[in-house]
Formats: sequence, C-alpha cells, structure tokens
Amino acid sequence: MDSVDALVIGAGVVGLAIGRALARQGLETVVLERANAIGTGTSSRNSEVIHAGLYYPAGSMKARLCVQGREMLYAFCEAHGVAHRRCGKLVVATSTQQHGSLEAVRAKAAANGVLLQWLDADAAHALEPALRCTAALLSPETGIVDSHGLMLALQGDLEAAGGALALQSPALALRCAEAGHVVEVGGETPMPIAARIVVNAAGLWAPALAGAMHGLAAQHVPTAFHAKGNYFSLAGRAPFSRLIYPVPEQAGLGVHLTLDLAGQARFGPDVQWLEPGAPDDIDYRVEPSRADGFYAEIRRYWPELRDGALLPAYSGVRPKLQGPGEPAGDFVLQGPAEHGLAGLVNLFGIESPGLTASLAIADEVLARLSLRGR
Repeated sequence: MDSVDALVIGAGVVGLAIGRALARQGLETVVLERANAIGTGTSSRNSEVIHAGLYYPAGSMKARLCVQGREMLYAFCEAHGVAHRRCGKLVVATSTQQHGSLEAVRAKAAANGVLLQWLDADAAHALEPALRCTAALLSPETGIVDSHGLMLALQGDLEAAGGALALQSPALALRCAEAGHVVEVGGETPMPIAARIVVNAAGLWAPALAGAMHGLAAQHVPTAFHAKGNYFSLAGRAPFSRLIYPVPEQAGLGVHLTLDLAGQARFGPDVQWLEPGAPDDIDYRVEPSRADGFYAEIRRYWPELRDGALLPAYSGVRPKLQGPGEPAGDFVLQGPAEHGLAGLVNLFGIESPGLTASLAIADEVLARLSLRGR
C-alpha cells in the first residue's frame, strides 16, 4: 500500500493553502481533488472579495481568522504577483431606519479590531456620485483578488515544497485508526493510500466524507445545508470605484455590487435555499427571472440602474451548517482534541470569509495537529 505523511482532501483555496502549509513543514503531502482542475467548487464561485472582518461576532473563528488572513493574503499576493486591489467598500443605509444596523456593524467591526469611517450622505456621495444613501461606513481594508491566480500561486508553493496535486482522485471512504489512516481513493486507478495526517477540506462534500469515515463517531458529522447564491453581471460599465454593500441580511450580506479587476460590475449573491441532496446534483444555472428581485434591491442604492442591464452570470453554493431561519454559524475545525483521532482534521461550514481567511485557516490546522512552530 502506498503511504505519505499527509493527505489533504479538496483542492479549493483552503485545501491548497493547507497542503502548502503541510509541505512547508517538510511533510510528504498530496492534495486530492475529485474534479479535473483546482478550485472548481465554492472557491471559483464567489465574489472574490478580500473581507476586512466587519460582520463576525467577536471571538469567533470567522472574526479572528478573517482579520489574520486578510493581512496574510495581501502580503502573499504582493510577494507572489497575484493580481489584487485594495479598493475599499461602502456599507450603505438607504433609510434612517437602517442607521442602527450600520452602528451595529461598526461596533462589531471595532470589537474585531477593524476600524470603519462613518460617512454622512454628502460624504458618501462625494466618493461615489452615483450612490444614493442616507449614511455609509467606509472600509478601506476591503479588496478584491484574482481567486484563480491565488490558487495557482498556492499550488506552485505546494509543489515547490515537494508536495503534489492529484486531480480526478476522489476520496471515497476513510478508515481511521490511532496508528494512521487509510483513504480509499477513486479515479482511473482506485487505490488505498495510508497517511499519518488527513485533512478533510472537501467543502460542500466535507460532511458526507466525514460520514464515510469508519472510526469517527456519528456526533462529529454535521448536517449539511446548501444556500445557493446567484450573480448577475452588468451590461456596460458601472459608475463605481468601490464595492457597495447594503446593510447585512439573514444568511448573507445582501445583493451587493462587486467589481472584478477589470472594473466590470456584478451583483449578488442572493440567498436560495436548496433541498437536501448530494453536491454533485446541484444545478448551478442562474434563472434569468431572479433578476426581477435584484432590480428593486439595487435601485435602493443605485436608482439609475436601467431596465434590462442585468445579465445572468454564475452561481455558487455556501456550505452551511445551519438551515433557513437559523442564525449564521462559525467555521468548524474538528481536530484530535474534539474527536480523539490523532492526525485527523475535518473542516465544516467554510463559507465566506473562507477565501480571505485561507492562509490563517491553514495555520490553524497546523496548530490543531501540533505542528505550528516546528
């Protein structure tokens, strides 16, 4: 039976960051990916925003790892030539009734060590003349990044450190034992691979994979919920230079305006809860009629949006651990301290700000494996 020091399951941005971190510890590391390319799931189906850390409860992993990861990500992008821009964003209130929500965002951000600037309507309009609002918060630390370029750079570091990527290699099951773990790997040549360390960073597939781990107690396998987010692109150029977010709503951050590195605007995501089912069965098509709801939301802060300007773009699915109507939860990282199995770490519910936090999540995994600082 083939064996390696470490197997990471999932070659999204978080799995690649973890594989890179393990390989840089001198461990023989292989990252397994079920698809035929890196980052085809949640990592390539998001807003590509580098979040500042405004919205997450103080003391949560999302708050801590977002703030840490944001600075690590900016530094990584600078060092590796990954395209990015610290463009800033405005969180906007479109009525005075929403000012309390803005104040709550500012207080939550301050508790996380993130400073925001309160702008009255005139100051916000001076920055973004097309914007209509009654007040706004300016976040100068928010940015955008080329997510695929980021993942290629992480893969490059992984391979430079002696690690490897195995595409079209789905992890089918895992036998957990104190002496080590055995992963049944599918693909063209199915085989078992033994590893002292296994990290489940399979995103949408992570709960089902945990359920296929023989030796992991059932109470450590969460129920998966899937919230689809649809995006629409703007025909023509938007008159904005910063990201524009409404005040947050349940399960998401509202229909916001983001920009890509070429300045093209897109709007989303909305929140569309999916029926329980396998991630492989998700339909990522964007129903054009969903744009009807977008127009009203966007015109609250950009009244000049013209009819017919929104075009279906793409969708992504958030790997949630809470269902409709439930408060948003934190990242879940289960290591040996939680489940009692040496060398195993399961990652669940790694939705936004997972991309921003990816490098910090990798360090957190090393800590759970008692490897950090080696």
